[in-house]
Amino acid sequence: MSAGVGVGFTSALLFKYAGLDVDNLQNLECCLFVLFPYFSYMLAEGLSLSGIVSILFTGIVMKHYTYSNLSTNSQRFVSAFFHLISSLAETFVFIYMGFDIAMEKHSWSHVGFIFFSILFIVIARAANVFGCGYLVNLARPAHRKIPMTHQKALWYSGLRGAMAFALALQSVHELPDGHGQTIFTATTAIVVVTVLLIGGSTGTMLEALEVVGDSRDTSLGFEVVNNRYMTRFDDEGSPSESGFRTKLREFHKSAKSFSELDRNYLTPFFTSNNGDYDEDDDINNDQHHEERIPFTRRGNFNNRGLNF
Repeated sequence: MSAGVGVGFTSALLFKYAGLDVDNLQNLECCLFVLFPYFSYMLAEGLSLSGIVSILFTGIVMKHYTYSNLSTNSQRFVSAFFHLISSLAETFVFIYMGFDIAMEKHSWSHVGFIFFSILFIVIARAANVFGCGYLVNLARPAHRKIPMTHQKALWYSGLRGAMAFALALQSVHELPDGHGQTIFTATTAIVVVTVLLIGGSTGTMLEALEVVGDSRDTSLGFEVVNNRYMTRFDDEGSPSESGFRTKLREFHKSAKSFSELDRNYLTPFFTSNNGDYDEDDDINNDQHHEERIPFTRRGNFNNRGLNF
């Protein structure tokens, strides 16, 4: 995490002071922006750390600070580029899985292992979701309890398998005596069932449980404001207030304090902004909202808000 955040802040300062926002340096500006996350990944791997965690936090910091230091044209380009890359990567994963299922050698001699793997994964997720939901509801007031329909939706729609597929494919070469082949075959079957069967029917399941379709959900203590969920807290000092709700309120206040720190110190230091935000942005910060309208280096607004 430290490596990723450090690389992200370094990139923000570089793009702020290097003066790359001129027309003849736009290609260099975009290339550096794309390569910085890769540098973070390689740095973490070279230090025997997690490159995935490092690049994750680099992306968070660069989206929040470095992006606003780009020129307007570069902002448009890198947004379209990363959107394209993410779509290609997701499509490639499913294409690769399809080819691998058809071409790789599988071990179907342990059908019972595959069946019970699927069964126990479903049971384990049910124990996780319903168990945690029960504990959370014990500490919540009636209007903020998680409904059983929402818990069923969480249980049904959460199983996927792209990362598990990649790890199982690696186990083929690392585990001896055909154990890796058995795990890979079982994982492939689980991925096919969860992605195609469960994933394909998730929309129908959510509609059947009446989870989707409402623009306002007060049962969970959230209000939808401008298509964004805002946490709704009760009045201070309520007799029914529990320790869990107190911790939630303290977290909300600490997040608000960080938003003020970010607005008053971090953003002016790491970006070309002068720290000024429009009125709507101040409201969003006060409501612990994580969406901000970024500034470009030329001082104009980019009308497309960014979620990070």
